[in-house]
Amino acid sequence: MIQKDRLLWCDALRLLAFFMLLCCHAADPFYASAAYASSETHVDPELLHWAVCWGSFVRPCVPLFVMLTGVLTLPVKLDMGEFYKRRIPRVLFPFVIWSVVYYLTPWFTGLLGMDSSAVIKMFSWAETDSQALTDGLARVARIPYTFSFIACHMWYIYMLVGLYLYLPIFSAWVERATKRQKEIFLIIWALSTLLPYFSEYVSRYAFGTCEWNSFGLFYYFSGFSGYMLLGHYIQHHVRWNFAKTIMVALPLLVAGFLITYYGYSYIMALPDKTPEQVELFWTYNTPNVAMMTVACFLLVCRVRIASDSRIAKLLANLTACGFGIYMVHYFFTCLGYDLGAWLHIPSPLRIPFSALIMLACSWIIVALLKKLLGKASVYLLG
Repeated sequence: MIQKDRLLWCDALRLLAFFMLLCCHAADPFYASAAYASSETHVDPELLHWAVCWGSFVRPCVPLFVMLTGVLTLPVKLDMGEFYKRRIPRVLFPFVIWSVVYYLTPWFTGLLGMDSSAVIKMFSWAETDSQALTDGLARVARIPYTFSFIACHMWYIYMLVGLYLYLPIFSAWVERATKRQKEIFLIIWALSTLLPYFSEYVSRYAFGTCEWNSFGLFYYFSGFSGYMLLGHYIQHHVRWNFAKTIMVALPLLVAGFLITYYGYSYIMALPDKTPEQVELFWTYNTPNVAMMTVACFLLVCRVRIASDSRIAKLLANLTACGFGIYMVHYFFTCLGYDLGAWLHIPSPLRIPFSALIMLACSWIIVALLKKLLGKASVYLLG
């Protein structure tokens, strides 16, 4: 029974992370419309305001997925080779196939007689509106080492494969580490989340980094491995009642959101901001995003769902379809944006409405593909 409860709250957390992720990407057309606006283009300031609100609030999406990885895989019980065999191919095959589909889509739009503006319309951050096959094939050729902004969500797969490669090695330490040793790691990791701000506002190079060395004092404790260990730590070592959970989680959530929202708004008001500055307060490994992530994790940990309920079955299906949904959802950002405008959805609800459209379309397509392909769908959908 305990195992079922654990898996069910993990499924609930996965749903929250998915919805946050879809909201994050649903906001892309709103930002892009502002970024590409000219003196003749009107940008609705209310829509942009709500896009920033939602964009700030949903930053925990990726860290929550990583924390779930820590909960469900640490410590790794399989032999290293067996772990790699089970995990990595299920990620790599769909990643390569869908990357090729995304990168050749501009060429397909040209074959269908669509104007090149359709490329920017479909993919808000596309580097170019080129419909040339050679450009599509050039993107495909770069898959082994980088992604294109036509499929900007694919950055996560490179990071995920890196975590999978690292997990069995990291797990060997986690399995033997005491509670105190894990806490020391997490404290140093928490300090490392300050580095983006230190680099921006104090010194670009610090703690041993310089032109010829990027691996400074905190390097070995930084990044997403901290979130992975944090998920494992909370699952195994935090036993708070409901009242204490609320007392800790709500202030963290509110404070993290306010720092993220006002920090991002401050940066956007700068006249000569760089892309790195734009992303500064939205970076996943920062204190403000970590605060919101921990808050969401603690709150959802308290969720209890009956194992024989319809909600439990729905969540289980989302888990089964989840990776496929992640692969295909970015095709529908434009649809959600346009449908929301056509239906005159109120500004505060445009982002979540678009996210729900993306989720519904992606879920239906993945479910159909699973039914049509059967066991072979694992190569396409994970």
